[in-house]
Amino acid sequence: MQREMLAHSRGSMHALVHTRLAEQGRATVERVAESLVNPLYYFDLEAIGQVLATIRRQPDVSYVVVYTPTGDVLHDGSPDIMSFGQAMDDPFAAAALDARAAVVQSDDDVLDIAVPITLGGERLGGLRVGYSLRNVAADEQAANAILSRSLEEISERHLQGVALSLAALVLLGVVLSLLAQRTLVRPIRQLADHAREIEAGNFNVDVADSRRRDEIGDLVRAFRRMSESIRRHDRDVRRMAYTDALTGLANRLAFREVLDQRLIESGGAARALALLVADIDDFKRVNDTLGHDAGDEVLVQFSERIRETVERFGGGATLSRFGGDEFVILLEGDERAGQLRETAALLAGVLVEELARPIVVRGRPVHLGISLGITLFPDDAGDATALMKNGDIAMYQAKVAGKNCYRFYSRAMDQAVERRVRLEQDLRGAWDRGELSLAYQPVFDMRANRLVGAEVLLRWQHPGHGMVAPSVFIEVAEQSGLIETIGPLVLRTACRDAMRWREECGQRDGLFLAVNVSPRQLRGGDFAAEVEEILADTGHPAALLHLELTETAVIGDELRVSALLGRLRGRGVKVWLDDFGTGFSGLSHLRRVPIDGVKIDRSFIAEALRNPDDLALTTAIIAMAHSLGMTVVAEGVETEGQADLLRERGCDFAQGYWFGHPMPLEDLIALCR
Repeated sequence: MQREMLAHSRGSMHALVHTRLAEQGRATVERVAESLVNPLYYFDLEAIGQVLATIRRQPDVSYVVVYTPTGDVLHDGSPDIMSFGQAMDDPFAAAALDARAAVVQSDDDVLDIAVPITLGGERLGGLRVGYSLRNVAADEQAANAILSRSLEEISERHLQGVALSLAALVLLGVVLSLLAQRTLVRPIRQLADHAREIEAGNFNVDVADSRRRDEIGDLVRAFRRMSESIRRHDRDVRRMAYTDALTGLANRLAFREVLDQRLIESGGAARALALLVADIDDFKRVNDTLGHDAGDEVLVQFSERIRETVERFGGGATLSRFGGDEFVILLEGDERAGQLRETAALLAGVLVEELARPIVVRGRPVHLGISLGITLFPDDAGDATALMKNGDIAMYQAKVAGKNCYRFYSRAMDQAVERRVRLEQDLRGAWDRGELSLAYQPVFDMRANRLVGAEVLLRWQHPGHGMVAPSVFIEVAEQSGLIETIGPLVLRTACRDAMRWREECGQRDGLFLAVNVSPRQLRGGDFAAEVEEILADTGHPAALLHLELTETAVIGDELRVSALLGRLRGRGVKVWLDDFGTGFSGLSHLRRVPIDGVKIDRSFIAEALRNPDDLALTTAIIAMAHSLGMTVVAEGVETEGQADLLRERGCDFAQGYWFGHPMPLEDLIALCR
């Protein structure tokens, strides 16, 4: 009986702990893999790192790896991604690569769970998470030791007692046998029954405490402590699986279960649901400028503001952080009352207003904001997957609308998003396919009426749609992050072209090159070092490079941008403020940001001959810039009358159709000869 009980208990505990850990781990890894589909598709290493960092914080996680379909490590959750590009060669790697569904493998030290990441049937890669089994093994050994000692003592002492009793009281043997059955065997069998229940997954088994002071009592109390320990461990595992480690909010897995349950409950009742998908605007800028620790602090403060706002609003809303800078809110309402849409709009408006207030991080105010997408059940969709997709689409439309606002989902958005996604996919690789090209618009000196430089403009000849408007594809490149790849290519190619046109025109030191810089380029990586490297590689003179940036590139982080531009100006590069006059705070930037000149927006020039107000503003801008020692360029000059008017008011340079349309490099060379 002793050996049977000990073997059964050991086997039950081992199978119980490992099975439960595998089930919880697989559920967690599958949900995390689902959240990595978009970041992996867009090769967004930062978003992948944010998701993996949440997993790595869990105490029992030994490693976490996102890998490519070929088995190379794409991200290991560390800030520097030390194993990037290395091939997975551990014993579990082969099965993980061949997996078409979740695969659970283990040895004495680690439980490895691998889940493939797919999109539309195409395998993008996979996610592996290793859980340490050392703590589990230690708990098992301790419990087994207690059981073994208790059973040995029971066997030795009670068998001796029974033998002596039988020898001394032969006449009472039958009575003593029945007494032994009651006092020894029945409690052990009860413990065996409890062990089988725990093995089956019932961790709420109530093991009654024993008042006995013998070894049986010790065994019962040891089993009771072991049962409570397993129950606590199960609660801890569930808490880790369903809670976001950084903010303490419900995570994607917990929210999805709540959403599924609410949909089931609302299916046969007159109830409606509203899903609000929220994303922090320009959060990447915080990580790039202040570091990821500061980014975590911002996320904690943002989540606290959202939680307080939702609680003040009332209504039993469910709040979750989905990872990265994305939060989701679920509202419930009476469909027949028809008020849920208004309620969701009111909450979204309050959140936009509340989160527009600056956050103080390490003594610095940080201005961000939030964009929200709202979708309704059953009006917009009937299942959780469709609701989540519609919420993402509506949130994206809020981003497109200018951020810091909310939008309701409409079916027309599906077509718009589909067109945008196709355009983004086509834009990826367009440079390598030769679809993107550079055009140059000449810039003339107004007084001498001679060519002094050219602005480089990007053109896209789409094989199916023809010429795509720059206002369309530049916005896509900016929002998708492709501009961080295309921008340096444009600058490097334009610098090489400029060296050629100066060589062939015999003007090595005269013609400047003007290049537009996007806000994302300024905020991503070390832009100044990138420019310096390109100038060194191409031999282009720094003094003949004019970088043009808009007011939006400066707003929100003037201190960092000023330092960056000051470094470039120290190398001789000129900095111009583009589309000047269109922003409300343009004048303030002239004081705080180091710039060499301004470009008057074409909207003023177009009406200068007919609208006295535009003429007065144009004249004032020219006079003000000259008083500050800055050069002035007028954009969009299309008639001789406009050119004469600007010349009379002392405008330095001008560009537009009157002087020349954007043209290929060969035409510009012919113009300057």
